[in-house]
Amino acid sequence: MMFFIKTIPVIFFFSLLGACSSMHLRGTGDLGVVIERASGSIQIVETTNKTALSRVVGLGDLSHASVVYSRDERYAYVFGRDGGLTKINILSSKITKRIIQSGNSIGGAISQDGKQVAVSNYKPGGVKIFDSNTLELIADIPATYGSENKQSKVVGLVDAPGQRFVFSLYDADEIWLADLASGKPVITKYKNIGRQPYDGLITPDGRYYIAGLFGEDGLVVLDLWYPEKGVKRILDNYGRGSKKMPVYKMPHLEGWAMTENYAFLPAVGRNTVLVVNRRNWKQVTSIAVHGQPVFVMARPDGRQVWVNFAYPRNDTVQVIDTDKLKVIKTLKPGKAILHMEFTPRGEQVWVSARDAGKVTIYDTENFNSVATLPMNKPSGIFFTHRAHRIGL
Repeated sequence: MMFFIKTIPVIFFFSLLGACSSMHLRGTGDLGVVIERASGSIQIVETTNKTALSRVVGLGDLSHASVVYSRDERYAYVFGRDGGLTKINILSSKITKRIIQSGNSIGGAISQDGKQVAVSNYKPGGVKIFDSNTLELIADIPATYGSENKQSKVVGLVDAPGQRFVFSLYDADEIWLADLASGKPVITKYKNIGRQPYDGLITPDGRYYIAGLFGEDGLVVLDLWYPEKGVKRILDNYGRGSKKMPVYKMPHLEGWAMTENYAFLPAVGRNTVLVVNRRNWKQVTSIAVHGQPVFVMARPDGRQVWVNFAYPRNDTVQVIDTDKLKVIKTLKPGKAILHMEFTPRGEQVWVSARDAGKVTIYDTENFNSVATLPMNKPSGIFFTHRAHRIGL
């Protein structure tokens, strides 16, 4: 009888614990973060039922914020414009840790093994690398250049295979490759690559790092399989060209669409999307679009490319068929379309309209709006599948 009396509470306790746990446990694969830039907050969303789950506040200046994820998709690392780096548990909707690591930062990346988080800085310049668990500083890489040791703004920071980070120095006209395989950064510098590299991307396979040039026409590419061969110039006619137009917003190279055969690139200062052969990096054709492209993003299967535009034509999204190489749909989601994000298999795309205060979700097959979520000045949308992709 004593054994029976003592055992029942134990069984009941574990049954109750199991029931409570099952009510709160969930996976992270359909979660994401939407930046609310005006209020220094984010909303945590889920794509299965197309709902907003919670809001996290106190994230500082999010006017140019971006997000990367831990490899288990549990933690979001938010990079703020004010130099803030915030680690958020998206399952509990709580800030795990927040630091101010510089005066002005412009994005970041997470290492191949998920153990290091790197931040690129405008002020004072350079890259800082932190332990992804504790946010303790691991390495400080000042972006010094020239005989006077000036500090350059750092842009286009991406992760690369082999525990490496690649980034561009806007003021120095350089690309740096930081190898952290040994724990301490070993830096390879590529100088005189072209005037004012303003952004960079890495191809989805992790082989090529490409930087756009603001100070002159053209782009440059670094083959990370053979980095000893140096930087190569490509697409000399890419850029603002002979017919100059005001550039209201620079394209984001991270948004380049990469399909099996082509790269679709936003032309700088032109109402054009360029189509480039991925084998030789030569232009195949160009596609006239509604305005100056900002993001040119491919659906995961590569059949469609979605394009948003700079001010003043930023209330529109267009869809390009990558087989026909022409615009097949024009949508008007609202004023100030800032970002788009596809669900992992591409059946939906989420579109943020800052000035309309909403995120609109579209079915990518029939282009119908399937849901709308009210948000406070939404900008970047980042889903957790980015945790498993190079350069995002």
